[in-house]
Amino acid sequence: MKGKIMSNKQLQVIILAAGKGTRMYSSMPKVLHELAGKPLVQHVVDSAKALNAESISLVYGHGGEQVKNKLDDETLIWCEQKEQLGTGHAVQQAVEAINDTSNVLILYGDVPLLSKDTLEKLLKAKDKQALALLTANLDNPAGYGRIVRNSENKDNSIVEKKVEKIVEEKDASEAIKKITEVNSGVMVVNGDKLKQWLAKIGNNNVQGEYYLTDLIELAVKEGETGNSYIVEDNKEIEGINNKIQLADLEREYQKRQAVNLMTKGVTLRDPLRFDLRGEIETGQDVSIDINVIIEGQCKIGNNVKIGANTILKDMTIGDNVEILENCILEKSIVSNGCLIGPFARLRPDTQLDENAKVGNFVEIKKSHIAKGSKVSHLSYIGDTEMGENVNIGAGTITCNYDGAYKHVTKIGDNAFIGSNTALVAPIEIGSGATIGAGSTLNKNAEADKLTFSRAAQKTIDGWKRPTKIK
Repeated sequence: MKGKIMSNKQLQVIILAAGKGTRMYSSMPKVLHELAGKPLVQHVVDSAKALNAESISLVYGHGGEQVKNKLDDETLIWCEQKEQLGTGHAVQQAVEAINDTSNVLILYGDVPLLSKDTLEKLLKAKDKQALALLTANLDNPAGYGRIVRNSENKDNSIVEKKVEKIVEEKDASEAIKKITEVNSGVMVVNGDKLKQWLAKIGNNNVQGEYYLTDLIELAVKEGETGNSYIVEDNKEIEGINNKIQLADLEREYQKRQAVNLMTKGVTLRDPLRFDLRGEIETGQDVSIDINVIIEGQCKIGNNVKIGANTILKDMTIGDNVEILENCILEKSIVSNGCLIGPFARLRPDTQLDENAKVGNFVEIKKSHIAKGSKVSHLSYIGDTEMGENVNIGAGTITCNYDGAYKHVTKIGDNAFIGSNTALVAPIEIGSGATIGAGSTLNKNAEADKLTFSRAAQKTIDGWKRPTKIK
């Protein structure tokens, strides 16, 4: 069917996400802590989905119900690891769904930066071999399992050294600890071989666990050969075990997002003070000041300026729009030529038509503001249908809630609402109507007429302001 993405029936993915994450000091499972506004494990699931895998199995353990609830919308095969007996034991929980003829890609739920491009290169490196590993060369390899390669010399010429085994640091000798090539944990293995080798893994090691890395030595003993792909960017394989590492990878992720946007022509006043927690589509000549946060799905047109400390969430913004400092705009549509802020808030289901203005300390909710209308300062407009070229005076509010239900305010074209006015909905202000300042209206105002509601001014002689009794 046209437009449908076909699954890769030669590829199945297993994601290991059963760890508790003790060093996070949190009641929430480690893989649910967020990076760029999205759970760590969701980043990994998205990478697997990008490969169009036939199936994705997720091995869960601590806080399993929380993980399931968070990923409720995903099509996953759920595999519980009731006891934490190592990575080999974790993979064993998922093999029932694995086909013998598949390539099985094993990923980790706390490694969020691994890219589709790198995974495709790993799959290509495997080719027709039984397995392939993703490795990295680190200046400081402490904490990682070391890649031990054999020595081959034919006809006095050095040939590529094959991976012989992986030694975890806790089991490594001082000589092996000096090796700088490390295991990322990510590997791709033939489905049938994976099942055979998992059944042979033992737990004769310092931790008393079943290491997935022992597959390599078992493969070598059976005469199988495997390849490796050395990752080009070491940040891609970094896992997260504590809040310090989480913060470090958050900045790394945001730096990459910023570079990507600037490559496409977006001006970022300071790339280190910018956060993208979703996806953004931008036109030409977009300028974004410091401390701007973009969330959800946002589309921004041409020649748009976004002021400092502004938050945009699920926004559609047209051309030639200026958003001044300290605004919060959510799930709304802003048309061409609008001016917003500073300190303005658009709540969900708001639409501003061309050249509308929303000024400082104005909140608009679930309202349609037509072309050229202005709500310049200190106002609340909710559940309102506003016509063209309306002027809303400072301090105006629509009283849309009666304690049980919301009601609509309708304001016709060219109406002028005086300052400090309260419009008690449901109410309709006719086209061209003028409302006197300080009025509270609970009845419709006629078109092209002046309507006001306030007591006559008077002065009371002999009145004294109350004072405290000493």
